[in-house]
Amino acid sequence: MKSAAGEANLTVVAIILITVIVSIATPIVMSLMKRQAWKACCTDAGGTVSGKTCTINGNTFQNTALITDGKCNNMDGKVPGATE
Repeated sequence: MKSAAGEANLTVVAIILITVIVSIATPIVMSLMKRQAWKACCTDAGGTVSGKTCTINGNTFQNTALITDGKCNNMDGKVPGATE
């Protein structure tokens, strides 16, 4: 009986540890994915990433100008000299 209780306690501890690890790792991974997505939007629009800004044809944009609802914005109308 004692070993069965010990195994049950170990299972509970393992479940709690997995939950804690997942709850910490999920926001980190999501943040990395969002940052990579806006970098991809910048380079797809012909720009270069420098820190938290994107420079396209000499114009600097923040990441909020590049992505709406998880999709890349069409930057052709916002960047002088961009080709459509």
